[in-house]
Amino acid sequence: MKILAVIFITTIVCTCNISKSQSLLYFADSVINEYKIPELAYAVVSSDSILELQTLGVQRINTNYLAKQNDRFHIGSNTKAITSFIAALLVKDERLRWNTKFFDLFPDLKKNSRKVYYNITLQDLLTFRGKLPPYTYTNEHPAQKEIIGDNAHQRYLLAKYFLSQKSMKEDKNGLTRSNADYILAGLMLEKASGKSYKELVLDFGKSVNIEFGFDYPNLTDTLQPWGHDASLKPVPPFNNYKLNWLLSAGNINVSLPDYIKFVQLQLKGLKGISTMLANTTYNKLIYGMPSFSFGWFNSVDSATQHHVAENIGNAGAFITRVQIIKESDKGYIIFTNSCTGETSKGIDILLEVLKDRYGR
Repeated sequence: MKILAVIFITTIVCTCNISKSQSLLYFADSVINEYKIPELAYAVVSSDSILELQTLGVQRINTNYLAKQNDRFHIGSNTKAITSFIAALLVKDERLRWNTKFFDLFPDLKKNSRKVYYNITLQDLLTFRGKLPPYTYTNEHPAQKEIIGDNAHQRYLLAKYFLSQKSMKEDKNGLTRSNADYILAGLMLEKASGKSYKELVLDFGKSVNIEFGFDYPNLTDTLQPWGHDASLKPVPPFNNYKLNWLLSAGNINVSLPDYIKFVQLQLKGLKGISTMLANTTYNKLIYGMPSFSFGWFNSVDSATQHHVAENIGNAGAFITRVQIIKESDKGYIIFTNSCTGETSKGIDILLEVLKDRYGR
């Protein structure tokens, strides 16, 4: 394998192109070796076809637990598009409106909240315009001892905490990127539906034949992929309370074959051939807001003028990257079970090769 990596390193660094005689699988194997990625799974899809689907490597570094096609990966922030899709279903059913204010559903939290948050809506929260302070799994505050009760009550107390804090300044694109937005949005979905967030996700999964799970996959099955931290150290099974707090922002796991169904659903919707939501709703979700729409960062490719929607998930042990391109009817999905800087480089390179082969 090391010899293969040497052979291909010039191609990787210089051109990111593959000759017709070289298979993508052969190239992906060289990426795994060069960038020390334990397990790599990738797919290229259109609205009606699977053009590539491969899983290679090992579930845990320095073991013989070989990768399997139905292995599950923690998708981190790629959870956000799923949360937003469920919100759209509730809007369709008139359980919510995009302009429903958070305090319409939680008036009891308004008294101790800052006035800057009084008018935040479901749409604001799902499009990173809630102005809430930044929060991720590396934050030290609030401390676990300050947030007590069952998981649902903990997220309620988190919302109370965030709403009492100083607001975030908008970036140059008018965004305030905070996982706290999605924590509050998740509470709104639960309140409007009368169901827990997990129930909403599982119900949606059943409706589209996708088996969603939660937390790192090895928590419930040690024969599933283990994540690897920034030092490439395997992360053993443990109940991560911060990931429980970030449930609706980034704590879903899923297999690549199942996640393909979600991406194809978006592509079908953009073409107007999905009956689950209106074509206008799919366009709103994926491209409806500048810079970041409902779970998707979006931009225009300067070379093709195609609209690209993307997100990257990384909750400390897995990195996943997903792109949807409307005009070329393509979805690109790359899942890994490590979160090193080298992993990110390998993902970037493989993505460029896939797009060179299948279109931008």
